[in-house]
Amino acid sequence: MVRTRRDRERRTTGRLGAPGRAAALVAAAVLLVGVAGCSDGSDTKSAATKSPSPTGPATNTTGPSGTAPTGSGGGASDLQNTYRKTVTDVLPSVAQITTDSGLGSGVVYDTKGNIVTNAHVVGSATTFQVTLPTQSAPLSAKLVSSYPPNDIAVIRLDSPPDNLKPAQWGDSSKLDVGDIVLAMGNPLGLAGSVSQGIVSALNRTQNEGSDNTSPGATIPNLIQTTAAINPGNSGGALADLDSKVVGIPTLAATNGTGAGGGGLAPGIGFAIPSNTATNLADQIIKDGKVTDSNRAALGITATTVVGAGGRPAGVGVVSVTPGSGAANAGIKPGDVITSVNGTDTPTQAALAEVLAGLKPGDTAKVQLQHEDGSDATVEVTLGQLS
Repeated sequence: MVRTRRDRERRTTGRLGAPGRAAALVAAAVLLVGVAGCSDGSDTKSAATKSPSPTGPATNTTGPSGTAPTGSGGGASDLQNTYRKTVTDVLPSVAQITTDSGLGSGVVYDTKGNIVTNAHVVGSATTFQVTLPTQSAPLSAKLVSSYPPNDIAVIRLDSPPDNLKPAQWGDSSKLDVGDIVLAMGNPLGLAGSVSQGIVSALNRTQNEGSDNTSPGATIPNLIQTTAAINPGNSGGALADLDSKVVGIPTLAATNGTGAGGGGLAPGIGFAIPSNTATNLADQIIKDGKVTDSNRAALGITATTVVGAGGRPAGVGVVSVTPGSGAANAGIKPGDVITSVNGTDTPTQAALAEVLAGLKPGDTAKVQLQHEDGSDATVEVTLGQLS
């Protein structure tokens, strides 16, 4: 699996290592609904930069080799004009979100002042300063709700301005590999920046690292893109050339080399599909929370068990939610889950990845090792991640 890290910018620098390991168990984030903290890669914090300039947006319309891409019919000039129109149409809907710990981006959702962003951008904050391209001064906002399993959150402006411009949202199910996309946000605090690339893959599942403000997540169905995604792009817009937002940038891959776990891997970024983002945002705005995640859950809290030689050997069950699929199947605290549907689950992240590919109501064969050392296989009807 490609190592990823959050593309949020922080006001402090540092590196969050793995949690301390006990002799038998590795402390880890609670796994209630099939989502765990990323234990296979560190979350490297990026240093904050100076306040963004109020001048116009910085745009990048060059291809991967530094030359302007050519269109299929109208030539490079027509394609360049399309790029410019897309930036002009979408960028006024992309906000900068600032908290006490850092900054990220958001997309204006409606005229009521709702703004969609990443859960890891808001972190543990409940109040925010929002800078819009159409406003000269920051505006105050409050958290509506956050849903970390899919890294989505909604905040709301206290006093929405009259010239607020909601984004136009596209149908991410119609994306194809090779489609041109533009990533818009505030990387490294550079307000209104734009990078271009293509959709390089669809339906990726990636682990997002945990930190002191967010538990991390295993996110399914991500869009992989070559458009540059850097710290501060989180929560911004991934737009197609019809000026529609088709994704929310959330992760950037790291190359796994160098001090601190390596830098960003060029050309490998990930975005939450617009269909997922709008579905969850609609629920949050209507009900104040996500009521139908369409994500599978066993109904346990767990830790990663360390076996002989210090290697992960399975997922230890700490507690079982009464009435859950795990409880009904007879799974008990102290059991160790070693595989699901024949796929080994040596860590919480591995278990979360398997569950991310399943749906509520599915039946899963879970292989266990009981506290007395005996093995068993049980069938679990999966519940819904809340």
